[in-house]
Amino acid sequence: MAMTRMVKGRPERLHRSELAVPATSERFFAKAAASAADVVFLDLEDAVAPARKAEARAGAVRALTEIDWGTKTLALRINALDTPWALRDVLDVVPAAPRLDLVLLPKAGSAFDVRFVEQLLILIEREHGRSKRVGIEVLIETAKGVGHAEEIAAASDRLEAMIFGVGDYTVDMRTFDPVFGAPSARYAVMTPPGEDGRRERHWNDQWHFAMARVANACRANGLRPIDGPFTDFGDPDGYRASAQRAAALGFEGKWAIHPSQIDLANEVFSPSAEQVVWASKVTEAIGRAVAEGNGAVGVEGVLVDMAHAKQAEAILRRAEAVASVREQGG
Repeated sequence: MAMTRMVKGRPERLHRSELAVPATSERFFAKAAASAADVVFLDLEDAVAPARKAEARAGAVRALTEIDWGTKTLALRINALDTPWALRDVLDVVPAAPRLDLVLLPKAGSAFDVRFVEQLLILIEREHGRSKRVGIEVLIETAKGVGHAEEIAAASDRLEAMIFGVGDYTVDMRTFDPVFGAPSARYAVMTPPGEDGRRERHWNDQWHFAMARVANACRANGLRPIDGPFTDFGDPDGYRASAQRAAALGFEGKWAIHPSQIDLANEVFSPSAEQVVWASKVTEAIGRAVAEGNGAVGVEGVLVDMAHAKQAEAILRRAEAVASVREQGG
């Protein structure tokens, strides 16, 4: 994925889909590289058994040095900082992998967690003369992490993205939902009786608070808010609905835990043809209005002003980034 510009000193990356690949599953590396995922993360954490952590690090190094990933953004999910493996994950893999773009820190609970990883990266880059700066993305997947979302988002200019990790958050909140990312039938209220006496169950979104907080913290600090997993990969309609919900809250991408979810994420988080047409019309109309000394104008019966012009600009810029990836075969 080609970088298009810098935002608050950070590279702006297209991040519609982020594919999870266990670092011990070498048979998946070439397929991941050939996929349409914008971002791929090699996993040293949950997808790797404790006895295979060292093997996973070696596999990640081979993947990062021997596979042609084209223009994809590559991340490495290390183990959490409260485990015996996190330090070696960083020290063994990052110096050996010049192609690496991001370190993905799970279970971020405070600004200190981000700054600790940042300092490790600074020392590695200094010691090894690494010219390419490694960015950071974090998983917000605990009650502590959600509670400190704003503090974490402001921790470092090396931080690029925050991911809402619904799986471990579900565990931490003890809701006992069997499918991570799916709605819960228990989180519903009963409507008053209708004329026929019948009552309906009105479903709600049990993760709205956490997701909205993560999205707002990201936008306040120039980060990319990314939605986490939807584990029922046999339910494409459910995945699409989950992604659309995230997009409506301001997220700009979603994890894919199975290759079948990549195209769905790319579809939902790309501007639609209708949005591009609207943005072009608004840009042209506002341009004419400004030239005539006006700040607002009607477009198809709706009053649009400079705020709409900013939105139109963002849509067209994102559409351009998507088109660029398609031209490169991504």
